[in-house]
Amino acid sequence: MKKHIYKIITICGLSILFMSGKVWATTFIEGLEDVPLMEGVTQIQKDTISFGNEESRFVEAYFTSSRIGFKAIENFYVKTLPQLGWTFQGKNGNTLLFYRENEMLEIVRESAKPLEVRITVKNKL
Repeated sequence: MKKHIYKIITICGLSILFMSGKVWATTFIEGLEDVPLMEGVTQIQKDTISFGNEESRFVEAYFTSSRIGFKAIENFYVKTLPQLGWTFQGKNGNTLLFYRENEMLEIVRESAKPLEVRITVKNKL
C-alpha cells in the first residue's frame, strides 16, 4: 500500500515539475514510469528487462544517442532525479549512483561512440 501511495505522489509531483518547466523531458523510460528519458536520446526497446511486485522491482533499460555525450546525461540526471526523490550518491568512473527509499538506481555508460547508457533500478542489497 505504501508503495502504491508513493507512486501516486510521484506521478502528481512529476506533473507539477513538468508544468513548472523544471524537468526537461517529454517521455519516461519504458518500465520506469518515474524516471524521465532525456530529450535527444532513444530507448533501445528490445533490451528492456522489467519484473517485480509491490515490494521490489528490477528494471534494466538501455538508451543511445549519436548527438549527446555522457557528460550531458550526467548533468541531466544529477539535476533531475533529486526532484523525483532520488539522492545522488556519487560517481565512480562511468557509473552514477542514486538511492531512494529501499531502491538504488545506476546509470552506466556502456559505450562512448555511439553513446549507449544502461539504467538499472533494483532493491538495495
